[in-house]
Amino acid sequence: MAEKLDKYKRKRDFGQTSEPVGGDAAEVGGRFVVQQHDARRLHWDLRLERDGVLTSWALPRGVPGHPDENRLAVRTEDHPLEYLDFHGEIPKGSYGAGTMDIWDRGTYACEKFRENEVIVVLDGERVQGRYALIHTKGKDWLIHRMDPPADPAAEPMPGRIEPMKARTGGLPRDDGAFGYEIKWDGVRAVVHLDAGHVEAFGRSGADFTPRYPELRELARAVGAQRMILDGEVVAFDPEGRPSFQGLQSRMHLASDSAVKRKMRQVPATYVIFDLLWLDGHSTLSLAYEERRRLLESLELDGPTWRTPAYRAGDGAALLEASRAQGLEGIIAKRLDCPYDPGRRASGWIKVKNVASQELVIGGWTPGDGGRSGRLGALCVGVHDEEGRLVYAGKVGTGFTEATLGLLKRELEPLRSDTSPFEGRQPPKGTVFVEPELVAHVEFREWTQTGTLRAPSFKGLRDDIDAAEVVREPQVPAREKGAITPDG
Repeated sequence: MAEKLDKYKRKRDFGQTSEPVGGDAAEVGGRFVVQQHDARRLHWDLRLERDGVLTSWALPRGVPGHPDENRLAVRTEDHPLEYLDFHGEIPKGSYGAGTMDIWDRGTYACEKFRENEVIVVLDGERVQGRYALIHTKGKDWLIHRMDPPADPAAEPMPGRIEPMKARTGGLPRDDGAFGYEIKWDGVRAVVHLDAGHVEAFGRSGADFTPRYPELRELARAVGAQRMILDGEVVAFDPEGRPSFQGLQSRMHLASDSAVKRKMRQVPATYVIFDLLWLDGHSTLSLAYEERRRLLESLELDGPTWRTPAYRAGDGAALLEASRAQGLEGIIAKRLDCPYDPGRRASGWIKVKNVASQELVIGGWTPGDGGRSGRLGALCVGVHDEEGRLVYAGKVGTGFTEATLGLLKRELEPLRSDTSPFEGRQPPKGTVFVEPELVAHVEFREWTQTGTLRAPSFKGLRDDIDAAEVVREPQVPAREKGAITPDG
């Protein structure tokens, strides 16, 4: 039996680690353990008692709970039987350094145990079911649940869910029927947390995962739980207010090393405001009030993520508080409203303190004076009811040296010989571009001719598809008796 543990022993310095050396435990037969191993990467270790040792696999995505979810299993060295009870810290510098916790244990019945295929029936505290481990190549195996899930209503985690959108309006008349949240000035992100792994998707479907490494720590904190969250990635200024301009420096970075450098200068926080799926069950059909109750029960608050409370009723007070703090506004959400992916439904209303609008960049005019030879103003537009891009004026203020450099890099490859605007055109001398970039702009009001008055550039929005940009209604935020855009 000793030779089976040679590889295990060669990898460890037992003067440093408290892991068992092996050789003292009696073989009982038919026991198993699953350990949650928070090492360089969070994973789970499945160990089956067999011929005096623990035959072991590392499961990067945990034990699958549904037959439609096959998972990778990596064959590792055999472990001593004493490892059935091992938990604790493996010291830094040691093989497998990190925290080891017992996640599940019990007994198993063996149906097949071959070199390339193992079939067992697990009977643990958390996991019960028939599983197959199938060798694929090298150390890689596949773990597959062979019987239906323990919960008959459980479903596999869905793919990308398009976020629900809000309409612009004023405070609703039926104030008590709504919950109110702060409108966070950041980037919308739907986040999938799947047994230590994370994926983040923007409104346009872009994969934001590499851009915000802070989300990996949220995945580690959640551990084996599986969920899909909706929220906003936000950069806070020194006064604790959301800064979209600050977040701009985290966008459009070309390498992981650039992301790591910038995240130390401008840390991002994931502000969570909705729960879309939890441990095998969709929550989309639940009322907003019930989804928020479930979300708050998860207690998702940490160094780079938070779940701010919402306020039921009295939206005017929260709106006034947001205005006093210099925030963009609030979101009113009907307490009985389900989550409707992709729709701009009347159950969610943006109530703004400052008029703002997403606009498609269709060109730019050269600067003069201090900006001679560089970008002077952006020529922007919105889509009308027939899908045509119509000119909405020029945006010539709000730029910093950093944003001017960013705009030059992003606009130069998009140069075009023809105007993307239909109907009224920008001034002579405009350099046209393909209408792919979206600018976030604050302004005073729309003029009667359909252009912006006193616009100011706040940043690029790469989480929004340019084809979806339309003119939003301008509604005074604190208009007495204001109603939703639907009436």
